[in-house]
Amino acid sequence: MTGTTTNSIAAAPAVILFGSPGSGKGTQAKLLRQTIGPHISTGDMLRAHVRLDDDLGHRAETLIKAGKLVPDEVVNELVDERIQEPDCKDGLILDGYPRTVKQAQVLLNMMQRDGFRPAVVHLVVDYDKIVARLSGRRECPVCGTIYSLTSNPPKIAGKCDLDGSALVTREDDKESVIRERLREYDSQTLPILSFFKDAGVSLFEINGGEDSPQRILEKITERLSGKNGAPQESVRA
Repeated sequence: MTGTTTNSIAAAPAVILFGSPGSGKGTQAKLLRQTIGPHISTGDMLRAHVRLDDDLGHRAETLIKAGKLVPDEVVNELVDERIQEPDCKDGLILDGYPRTVKQAQVLLNMMQRDGFRPAVVHLVVDYDKIVARLSGRRECPVCGTIYSLTSNPPKIAGKCDLDGSALVTREDDKESVIRERLREYDSQTLPILSFFKDAGVSLFEINGGEDSPQRILEKITERLSGKNGAPQESVRA
C-alpha cells in the first residue's frame, strides 16, 4: 500500500473512533469492523507484545508499571506497521490512537501517504448518564461476570447467577474515579478533535446515549456515507 496517494478514486475509509469511558465505543468498534475493516487498538497491540515477551513488550511493560506513557515514536511505529497489513487495504478502525496532537499529525501523514480517507467519529454521551451507567456495574470476583443494575441485573440481588458469589463494585466503577477519568478524557481529547477539525478532516459527533447500539451504528454509517444530506464535515447527530 505504501506510496498510494489520496488521488485514488476509491480511497479506503479510516475511521478514527473517539468516545469517553462508558460511551459504548468498544461496542461500536466491534460492529463497525464487520463492514469497514479491522479494529486497530494500540492498547491491544502493546499488550500483545507484552505477552510475546519481546523487546518492545519489555520496554512497554516497564513504562506502564512506572505509570509512564509509551513514547509517541513507539506507538506511531506500531500503527504504521499495522495499517500496511493486507487486511487494512479496504478500510480500518482506529481506537485509542491518536492520544496526542503529535500522534494525530503523524497519523494524517500516514493517511495521505497510503491513500486512506480519514473521518473522526466522536460518540458523545451526557456524563451524568455515563456515571449512572458505570457506577451501576457489578462484577463477580470469582468468575468475572459483569452485571448492570439497570439493563442486566442478577436474578438475586447482589449474587452472581452462575456461582452465587457476592458481587462487588470495581474500584474504577466508583463515582469519584469515573468523574476523574472523564475529566482526564476531556483534557486529552478536546485538543486532538480541534486539530482534526482545523485540518479539514470530516468530524461527526454522534449521540451515543439515547439509541440502541444498532441504531447508533446506522447513524454512524449514514454520516460516513454522506446519506440523508449530511455533508462530509463536522456534524452532530
